[in-house]
Amino acid sequence: MAKFDLTAQIGQYLDRHLVFPLLEFLSGRQIYDETDLLKAKMDILSKTNMIDYIIDIRKQLYSTSEVPEDLRQRRSHVVSQLQVLQQKVEPILQIMANDEVMKGMENMRDSKTLIAYLEKEFKFDLEMINSLYTLGKYRYECGNYSVSTSYLYFCMLVLPQNDKNYLNALWGKFASEILVQNWDSALEDLNKLREYIDNTPNLFGGNSLKLLQQRTWLIHWSLFVFFNHAMGRELIIETFLYRPHYLNAIQTMCPHILRYLATAVIINRGRRSALKDLVKVIQQESYTYRDPITEFLEHLYVNFDFDGARQKLHECQTVLFNDFFLVSCHEEFVENARLMIFETFCRIHQCISIGMLAEKLNMNPDEAECWIVNLIRNARLDAKIDSKLGHVVMGAQPLSPYQQLIEKIDSLSVRSEALCGLIDRKVKARTDVSSY
Repeated sequence: MAKFDLTAQIGQYLDRHLVFPLLEFLSGRQIYDETDLLKAKMDILSKTNMIDYIIDIRKQLYSTSEVPEDLRQRRSHVVSQLQVLQQKVEPILQIMANDEVMKGMENMRDSKTLIAYLEKEFKFDLEMINSLYTLGKYRYECGNYSVSTSYLYFCMLVLPQNDKNYLNALWGKFASEILVQNWDSALEDLNKLREYIDNTPNLFGGNSLKLLQQRTWLIHWSLFVFFNHAMGRELIIETFLYRPHYLNAIQTMCPHILRYLATAVIINRGRRSALKDLVKVIQQESYTYRDPITEFLEHLYVNFDFDGARQKLHECQTVLFNDFFLVSCHEEFVENARLMIFETFCRIHQCISIGMLAEKLNMNPDEAECWIVNLIRNARLDAKIDSKLGHVVMGAQPLSPYQQLIEKIDSLSVRSEALCGLIDRKVKARTDVSSY
């Protein structure tokens, strides 16, 4: 399984605190040696202020209860530094404790108006915000994620968007919301980050490489949200497949993300229209990345190799079971993948042996017959079963006008967005030329 594990690739684009849950997950899967995983945890924690956690991991790794003197001193330093930072922002903490003031601040959309109000009413100094940002970051490094979210939220309310700490505060709050598993707020922060990166023309001086790096980081961090939020499996398709900047980032920097995009399309029955676009991308990137999940779609929709698809489906189950983000999708994936094999097979054949079909679906004949009966009963399939002969007889399955319309609208939407992007670039180029 180690060859299919993406933790090393994904970890390059995550904050070290976000890597830790992935290592905890791997510990329970026994893919790697536990001693190596403990050393990796120690390495990650050593660059944070989570001293108590470091001590616990060290006890497991070296089977000793003795705490080294340097860790004792470091722990004392962290506690004292926290007190110093806390004292610097005491006036802001009093403001944050006042619910009425906070509600009023949230309604002030303009940063200048808000700062003027705070200066008048509370003798506020803008330098305090930098101290609060430092404290929020320090709290985050100590593992106090819920406290960090409130501090960084206040910073985002007050700081103008062109401030040097604004983008860092956005990233910090997003990470904190992920780590406390507040998925609604994490989705809001994800959208704020995406809009800020995409719509701030002078960000990084227009440096395309830095923008590409920011989008690549956002793609990886967003996996936590997309596979935990109720709307995530729909949003990952829209973001990764139909936003050209993000699809380009995936193809350029991280084709391994196709595993997660492919999984989302497979388990989302309402987005079957995205299959055609996804398979095209998978084919384009097959020379740089492939795994059982992308190969399953290639076998089924490019080669029409049902035996190959069946074999890959068996491998997919192992991949999903050992993937931090996809483990919860295991049963749903298998159900929908079997349905895709069945539907594709039925488009080609009119009369099908249940025994042969069971073999294609990795099921026994009785189980396969019950599964098909349930499909027919739920009106998802125009077919009849001849139990005496052990056959499934297919009826005509024309694509409904409604489905044809949906597919054409999806296609037009993608083309329209690409055309708008092209027009915007040309207009911007002309404006830049005329300004000179």
